[in-house]
Amino acid sequence: MAHLYFMADGDEMVRRRARVPKGSVVEAWADQRGGGAFWVGEESKRLLDEAGEAPMPARLSVADDAVPVFYGPRLCDVESLPREESLRARVLSMQGIAVAWITLDRFGERVSYEPASPADPVFHLRRPGGGAGHVWRRFTTKREAIDFMREAYGAESEGSEWAATLPAGDFDALLKRFAEKA
Repeated sequence: MAHLYFMADGDEMVRRRARVPKGSVVEAWADQRGGGAFWVGEESKRLLDEAGEAPMPARLSVADDAVPVFYGPRLCDVESLPREESLRARVLSMQGIAVAWITLDRFGERVSYEPASPADPVFHLRRPGGGAGHVWRRFTTKREAIDFMREAYGAESEGSEWAATLPAGDFDALLKRFAEKA
């Protein structure tokens, strides 16, 4: 099982990131609460560890499947989807508990959206070097996910069922249930 890592030393991460072999990408997401902390997935942590004298310590780790991803029935442009570890780390960095792919609306039309700030629940993310962009909706509570998915997909939909089965009610509950201290 893969994990997502909460790490505190942003300066060391930047130093090590510069030493990662060409062609490799460290996807690190600054924690919304600040303080130089960030979230990474398994592959990015491995790259950072290999770029230093010793492994970078993590404050917490969370099993990656604790942050569910909903792709929906109209998924397209799969070759440019971001790595799930990066997507999930991004969601945790925003104190989210889950994320849904919303690139196409219920009518199959591409969604056009400009996030207002880094804290906006809707954001763009694609694979580095990928072609088509993808639009995502981050959820900070189970209730928020249920309400959004009912409105976007209908009360008797796969999306509504997905939201109803989210394993945590909010970010604190997710950490309490799934986080392991280093």
